[in-house]
Amino acid sequence: MTSPLLHRPGAVEGEGADAGVAAHYGDPMREQRTLGAGAALVDLSHRGVVTVTGPDRLSWLHSMTTQSLAGAAPLAPGVSAETLVLSPRGHVEHALHLVDDGATTWLTVEHGTAPALVAWLDSMRFMLRVEVTDRSEEYAVLGRHTSSVGLPTPGFDQEATANVIVWDDPWPGLVGDTAAYGPVDGHPGELWHWQELIVPRALLTEAVGEAPLAGMWAAEAMRVAAWRPRLGFETDHRTIVHEVDWLRTAVHLHKGCYRGQETVARVHNLGRPPRRIVFLHLDGSGHELPARGAEVTLGDRVVGRVTSVALHYLDGPIALAVVKRSTPVDAVLTIGDVSAAQTQIAVSYTHLRAHETDSYLVCRLL
Repeated sequence: MTSPLLHRPGAVEGEGADAGVAAHYGDPMREQRTLGAGAALVDLSHRGVVTVTGPDRLSWLHSMTTQSLAGAAPLAPGVSAETLVLSPRGHVEHALHLVDDGATTWLTVEHGTAPALVAWLDSMRFMLRVEVTDRSEEYAVLGRHTSSVGLPTPGFDQEATANVIVWDDPWPGLVGDTAAYGPVDGHPGELWHWQELIVPRALLTEAVGEAPLAGMWAAEAMRVAAWRPRLGFETDHRTIVHEVDWLRTAVHLHKGCYRGQETVARVHNLGRPPRRIVFLHLDGSGHELPARGAEVTLGDRVVGRVTSVALHYLDGPIALAVVKRSTPVDAVLTIGDVSAAQTQIAVSYTHLRAHETDSYLVCRLL
């Protein structure tokens, strides 16, 4: 589905996973500053929307996904959560942004993944009182960053969509009984206050009203600067949650059995995921950014791949990459002809197993 907001003046459509919505509206740097100030909306109407209804909905989702949603501390109406669907071997398959309104559990998911998620959930219903529906044609998603969660966005007509469903991103906080594979204090994502607003698709244009719009380039730059993983970008067919520091918001370590739990527990107890995510400051002297998926090398050896690339209005060219765990944390890496200095995201695994946090290293390009 192509968004009606692409008719806005200056809109340039995104590509790949972000096709159907605007990459930018003619001035990505200004859009990024406006978004960071909490004064712009991002068109996320390419995201999927799935609902789960029925009295067993939360306990059912709790039993199959990584986050605690029921049991001793059930998820209260209006409280947001993030949870993952893993493969039997513990690889990340789906990322669910979840909020329950007391009668319906609302999920927003990555573009193109809703049909597969609904099919899998339907196959797991058995005799439980739940109903799963893909609502992507009925509902659309808007994104916004607030300098303080809950502030209104200028121009957004919330009255036009009387009951807006709001999902507050918990990143980078530690949610429940979990662990951080990156810094706790001083995490760059501490200033990340992201929300998703679920509105009727027929009222999308009316709801946006006169609010300034920012494109996906602006949103992605802020996400990368916050070290926030995204399904299909920081993940591939073999990603486990430890590698991208996703335990902190999406995984409860002692909630009971779910698909892939053995891998989560084993790797957490051993402290040795095979790869780690890194934040990179890129050499900005050239005119082109490396492509997502480009090889990351140390000397003549390939040690990983770029997962996300962005041009930040303050930090310049930045990226996230997933590299081999053995890659020295102080090494300056190379992506093609571009040098890339690491900021360490993964903490010392020895310290992690002792439930401590290690300092993280910031390298500067000379």
